Amino acid sequence: MAEDEKTPETEATTEAPATVADEVETASSEEGAGDTSTVDTPDEAPAAEQAAAPAAEAATPAASAAEGGRGDERSEAVQEVLPPKERRARRRAAKAPAASGPRTPEERDAERRAARAHKAKLRRSYRARAKAKEAERRKAAPPREPDSAPEHGPGRAKVRQGIVVSDKADKTIVVRVDVTRRHRRYGKIMRTSSKIHAHDERNDAGTGDTVRVVECRPMSRTKRWRLTDVLEKAK
Repeated sequence: MAEDEKTPETEATTEAPATVADEVETASSEEGAGDTSTVDTPDEAPAAEQAAAPAAEAATPAASAAEGGRGDERSEAVQEVLPPKERRARRRAAKAPAASGPRTPEERDAERRAARAHKAKLRRSYRARAKAKEAERRKAAPPREPDSAPEHGPGRAKVRQGIVVSDKADKTIVVRVDVTRRHRRYGKIMRTSSKIHAHDERNDAGTGDTVRVVECRPMSRTKRWRLTDVLEKAK
């Protein structure tokens, strides 16, 4: 009886390892049969690598170009923040002619003479244009009245019109000349006055009269004018 009882136990112990191994083999075989898509064959792996290589090469220049563009933007930003003095210096350095080496005194003198001749030519052309422009302006301007004709020049004496403020001295009157003009830049009306001494040979003018005087030779220490007409008598 004891031997009979032992026989099944020994059989069970010997059969157990075989059963576990069979289960493991069957599970592995089922997994392999189910996941056939995840396993790469030796022929498919190089094809995928060859397809990915051109894409990586194409992406590399694009990335480098993008980095280069960012570098250019950064360099431009750096140039923008440079101080004005530094920017001017760089522009002058870029425009400066290349060094030609040592020159002889004759060559330097010839270069200076050529520069002077060029500047003289530019001055002559500028003056000619200015003269022509002034002539056109004078031609288009309306004719002036005799009193407003140019005063300076040979044979042209200055003429003034004013009011007599004093006739106490003999053969001498003091004339106040009022000037009203518009400011050249601001356009404001400016009024000024000046007093001049004029020679009155016959004592015709009195205080308050409106007279016309003309420039003449010096007749005394203060008299450089001479009475010509009494335009309006004082009331």
